[in-house]
Amino acid sequence: MKIKVDREMCIGCMTCVNLCETCFEMIDGKSSPKKDCQLSDCNLQEVVGSCPVGAIEIKEDSN
Repeated sequence: MKIKVDREMCIGCMTCVNLCETCFEMIDGKSSPKKDCQLSDCNLQEVVGSCPVGAIEIKEDSN
């Protein structure tokens, strides 16, 4: 699984960072998933559902 953030949609509200600082950080005022995030560290479904603009998705890793 992989976290994807649509940075064009992101409004920089920091909800994702506040819910899961382990997996999200702010870069240039927009949310960005951290590369070393362990998906088990947070309730990512809660994070996805809490984004007010729906900019966060959890996708199958295509490796």
